[in-house]
Amino acid sequence: QVQLVESGGGLVQPGGSLRLACVASGSGFASRTMAWYRQTPGKQRERVAFISSSGDTLYQDSVKGRFTILRDNAKNTVYLQINSLKPEDTGLYYCNTRAMDYLWGQGTRVTVSS
Repeated sequence: QVQLVESGGGLVQPGGSLRLACVASGSGFASRTMAWYRQTPGKQRERVAFISSSGDTLYQDSVKGRFTILRDNAKNTVYLQINSLKPEDTGLYYCNTRAMDYLWGQGTRVTVSS
């Protein structure tokens, strides 16, 4: 079973930036479409971005222009570069496949506050 470990979250002021990382154990990562999800207070987990095995990306409208998803298949790692952070971006961020068939990690917490 592939395991996922997210990191890079923290407390930042509005307008700040963070780079989240997610490392996947096991094989097969390079062939999978990977995604970042977030769970914000009072809402269900939602997908914010995904990246295909060939590098095609798609973003939720609310994060377009601010979030960038990247992957490094040699490191079994997917990244989420977050710029121009807003308070409503506060939440727990997770990665998984687009099909959500890997075991969920613990997530990494992002808090945007002045």
